[in-house]
This record gives sequence, C-alpha cells and structure tokens, in this order.
Amino acid sequence: MTILENIIAEKHKEVERLKSGNVFEEAVPRREVDVPSFYETARKSKTMSIIAEIKRASPSKGTINAAVDPIAQAKTYADNGAAAISVLTDKPFFNGSMEDLRQVREVVDVPLLCKDFIIDEVQIEQAKRAGANIILLIAAALDDETMKRLYEYALKRELEVLLEVHNEEEMKRALGLGAKLIGINNRDLKTFNVDLETTARLSRLIDEDDIVLVSESGLKTPQDVVTVRDAGARAILVGETFMRADDVGGAIRSFQVPFR
Repeated sequence: MTILENIIAEKHKEVERLKSGNVFEEAVPRREVDVPSFYETARKSKTMSIIAEIKRASPSKGTINAAVDPIAQAKTYADNGAAAISVLTDKPFFNGSMEDLRQVREVVDVPLLCKDFIIDEVQIEQAKRAGANIILLIAAALDDETMKRLYEYALKRELEVLLEVHNEEEMKRALGLGAKLIGINNRDLKTFNVDLETTARLSRLIDEDDIVLVSESGLKTPQDVVTVRDAGARAILVGETFMRADDVGGAIRSFQVPFR
C-alpha cells in the first residue's frame, strides 16, 4: 500500500469513531470570528498570499517540530502577514489534533484551514465546529461522486474548499467540478517525491482567470516562491520551512514576493 492508501484506510476507522460519538449533535464551544474570504484576499493581494502551516511531523520527514506551541506559532504567523493558517489535524501520521485547531481559533482572526484527509461529511462538520473556515479535499483520495458531494456539503456549511490536485487528470476533475481555489501539490502523495515544476505543468491547463492557484510543498526559499509565482500561483502553502525556521517571522515576510 502507498502512504496515501495507508492514511485513507486509517481515516475510514476514524470516521466510524466520529459517527459513533455523535459529533453532529455535540457542538464545541469556541470563539466566533468573522474572517475575510481567503479566495478574495488572494485574488486582490499585490503580494503572494501565504497559508502558513502548523505541522509537527510527516510520514516523509518524520519529526519536524514536536515541541511547537500552536498558539505561539499561530500568533507569529498572523502577526507577520500570513493570509491564512493551516492546522494539520491528523494524529497517526502527522501528530496533529483537532484541539490544535480549536486553540489556534482562540487567538487569531485570519482564516483557518483544517488540513486533513477528508472522506466523509462528519469530518467537515467536526472541522467547522472546531473553528475552520477552509477545508482541504484531496482529489487523489476521492472518486468523482464523493468529491462532488463533499465539496457541495462544505459550501452549504459556508466553508471555503481548497481542492488539491497533483497531476493532469486530477486538475481536469477539479476544473470539471467548478473549483475556484485549487491547490497544486508539488509532492506526489503516493511516493512523496517533490518537484516544483508540477505547479507550472498543471497551471497550463487553466484558461479561466478567476481561479486562485495555491502552490503546495517544497517551497524553501524566496526564489522558489518567485518560481511558482511566475508559473501562475497567487498563493502558497508552506509548512516545514516555517516550522524549522530560526526566524519564523522573517521567513514569512521574505516569502511575500510582489506580483509583477
């Protein structure tokens, strides 16, 4: 089994646990926050919009920053211009938690992305109740019927959807669904190999000018950001680089490259 297949198998078990726990009936108290649309922010911004990620570990990198304080990290991200914050909530493979998302919601007023492997509406509901404004749907993990159903459910729950693709076939599926916020993952989720050229290659399939492309994975330097900007990205999702940075604020600011 690939890493992605292992993760999805675990998610099916998680979904069953969530459903047995009646998560739909159990609202989680949290601070109500009115946040701007990430899509609109990214469309209007004169510099690269950054989704800064809180990420303790990953299957490909192992431990990245196990001791991170999600509250302090989120504040640093927001204070230095992050347009949104991604919180990895998967526990078995990334050492994250939904509690991290709840804690971050208490201290920042920017949009929050629940970064997880969503296969069922119950996960969307859980994310919404924990304070998420955006959810991630991964084309590689979903068939067309499920992807459409979850996409429409999230929109009805007033959540934005970042639809992630990593090859031509998945990009065509995303465009067919009418997605306007599309993440191009430079990391192949089956092998976890990274290639920044993926953003340029897949962006060529887009004719519409109202789609916001988010380049994800493998961005380590400001020059990398320039590379994906020139390929058509208006936003980037960065985790490991910021989680390892000695000067997190400086790293975020240096990635806010201007559009020409």
